Amino acid sequence: MNPIRIAKNWISYRRTMAELGNLSNQALSDIGITRYEIRNIASRSFR
Repeated sequence: MNPIRIAKNWISYRRTMAELGNLSNQALSDIGITRYEIRNIASRSFR
């Protein structure tokens, strides 16, 4: 993998973590995820 792609993926991961982490538990529930799943969802950036 090239370094630029790795950096872009890392930025995407961090952005996803931040955005989902800022949602309330109710908002997360409304979209069907839990706080426990946030890291797993964000890690899909690296796949």
